[in-house]
Amino acid sequence: MDFKNKVVVITGASSGIGKACAEEFAKRGATVVLAARQFVTLCEITADLEKRFGIKALAVQTDVSMEEDCRHLITQAVLTFGKVDMLINSAGISMRALFNDLDMSVIRKVMEVNFYGTAYCTKFALPEILKSKGVIVGVSSAAGYRGLPGRTAYTASKFALNGFMESLRTELLHKDVLVMVASPGFTSSNIRATALDKDGNMHGDTNMEEGKMMSSEEVAERIVNGIAGRKRDLIMTGQGKLAVWMNKLFPSLTDKLVYKHYVKEGTLKE
Repeated sequence: MDFKNKVVVITGASSGIGKACAEEFAKRGATVVLAARQFVTLCEITADLEKRFGIKALAVQTDVSMEEDCRHLITQAVLTFGKVDMLINSAGISMRALFNDLDMSVIRKVMEVNFYGTAYCTKFALPEILKSKGVIVGVSSAAGYRGLPGRTAYTASKFALNGFMESLRTELLHKDVLVMVASPGFTSSNIRATALDKDGNMHGDTNMEEGKMMSSEEVAERIVNGIAGRKRDLIMTGQGKLAVWMNKLFPSLTDKLVYKHYVKEGTLKE
């Protein structure tokens, strides 16, 4: 696929996978529209991309949990560049807490960002993507296929995302629109540091070894290559693929294995 002059809207573009996707698309000649809440950071990123790659870029301050912000994002993209060819739903938030301890506002917040943010942006971008026979990507997780303890809200949001994308893909089956679900493994980014605790505050720390994880840049490259290869689903790690198939074939055994893993991690106690 030739990405030159394709207009790509990317949410969550101020850091992590979203930012890396912006760079990967810019590197391949695409016009990028970057969305996130941190407007100053977005402007710095767009200026850098324009200078380094000679492409056009636009920053749009967007809180994807707000429907009108998502409408405004797509409107600005179309007003500025005349079209939208691709939408990369990368904005996301995580959480770590047992459900028994969890304030229900945390579930609401995670769902608003991870699920509703994707649904809102997709709703407003879809008419343009139908015109261009374009691409819609949802950045999910292995947690969208297999429930993870201590991540009930996050898991629920990713299950919802996967179901939404599967339904949409079926609706658009004969419209020449690519609907792809991309599921990275654990990725080195700030998503764990900003994960919400039981009261909705940011954890600010993680006991996981970031250096051993997939980089955001590697995830972005795989997403863009997956689009070029017109992939339906992109589960990026062997561990993720194994978890999905184990859960389908041996669900009770998988419950026990996942339980033991999270006991070792410290999320659960024997």
